[in-house]
Amino acid sequence: MALEDAKHQVDHAFTREDMRGLSNENTFGGATSFLRRRYTKDLTGVDLAITGIPFDQAVTNRTGTRLGPRAIREASALQSPDAPYGWGYDPLSELKIVDYGDLAFDYAMVSEFPGALEAHIKGILDAGAASICLGGDHYISFPILRAYAERFGPLSLLQFDAHSDTWADDNMDRIDHGTMFYKAVKLGLIDPARSVQVGIRTHNPDTMGFNIIDAREVHESGPVAAARKIKSILGEHATYVSFDIDGLDPAFAPGTGTPVWGGLTSAQASIILRDIAGISMVGGDVVEVSPPFDTTGATAIAGAHVAMELICLWGWTRRKG
Repeated sequence: MALEDAKHQVDHAFTREDMRGLSNENTFGGATSFLRRRYTKDLTGVDLAITGIPFDQAVTNRTGTRLGPRAIREASALQSPDAPYGWGYDPLSELKIVDYGDLAFDYAMVSEFPGALEAHIKGILDAGAASICLGGDHYISFPILRAYAERFGPLSLLQFDAHSDTWADDNMDRIDHGTMFYKAVKLGLIDPARSVQVGIRTHNPDTMGFNIIDAREVHESGPVAAARKIKSILGEHATYVSFDIDGLDPAFAPGTGTPVWGGLTSAQASIILRDIAGISMVGGDVVEVSPPFDTTGATAIAGAHVAMELICLWGWTRRKG
């Protein structure tokens, strides 16, 4: 693959024949699937399905995360010609990765959304693939965890976030992006003793037994030490990775519904994500990218890079068997 290929390659989202390989088309043109992967609803032989969940019913402050998947896909166009830096392997050439498109749901029937999303993820898992989801507000992790826990049993959760999202809420039908991990613990979907929340910097009276590496600890001890601690807690347990973009400081990701100062830098996050290679990751998401509040596109760029790192992490898990 060479730069000169852009002379005749375009719209790889529809025209590429192989699910593997880099993509060198003009970054400013063409159909914007995630990383120029093929758009398809056929998961035959697919390793990893990237799918968008354009849902933002439950954001605390600033809405707009329904536009996150579209913005992340557009931002990813700059990454598609090159192997990801620092990993030592190229998952785009090694893995069969497709863009599975977005979840279809009736926006006026909010109560039906959780079931629709859970079925969507089950369909991916039943086809033998794993998912990386582009959100969407953070509530989406709850139906996704239901589908994954049915397949893998109680999971470890690795959550990057400014908020622990474990505020008490025993009404399992409420759709709330700040209570879904409380519910996930209550329903036995995740084991908090073998889970980690990173970057936390807001008060919560009950953290439900999660191991917390707050933002200050990352700043004082450093990202390498944080990654080492994360790996020691997760061990070999099946792990779902959820990255709320507000885990980053607003200086690096202003386009989110709930920005909180004092957060992780993009450099810290990238080091942690790369240094935890070897965890047993089964799936993941990046959520709460809200493009209307960031005209620079920096938040979508961060979201696209996080999604790429999640792909690399999942691929590393697969490599070790």
